[in-house]
Amino acid sequence: MSTTPRTRGTRRSVDELLDEARADLDRLGPTEAAAVRAAGGLLVDIRYAALRDRDGTIPGALIVERNELEWRLDPQCDHRLPEAVHHDLPVVVVCNEGYASSFAAVSLRQLGLDRATDLIGGFQAWRAAGLPVEPPASS
Repeated sequence: MSTTPRTRGTRRSVDELLDEARADLDRLGPTEAAAVRAAGGLLVDIRYAALRDRDGTIPGALIVERNELEWRLDPQCDHRLPEAVHHDLPVVVVCNEGYASSFAAVSLRQLGLDRATDLIGGFQAWRAAGLPVEPPASS
């Protein structure tokens, strides 16, 4: 038995994987993401609690930490959120700076949520654009 890990295909850097993930996404800027929300789509904040506690949240965004995302947004899953009603739902994933959200959006697309995408620049871009932010509860 070999103790050497087996790999498939060519090894790629995280930057290469990110470029590959983003190639199939129609990523949105902050005002475009706000328009999706206004039209009934979902903004899904996957930032961990420490970032939300530090910076606040986007009003009306669903808070779903990254490790639960697929279970909470899969319309076929018993553990889905009530908002995850169908596969054609527009979903904009928001992380802190727009990196992890790209991978998360691709994962949602693999579940059949074909309109999933992410916010370019993440929460920080939203805030910098002057869009509404609810301050942290401890403020």
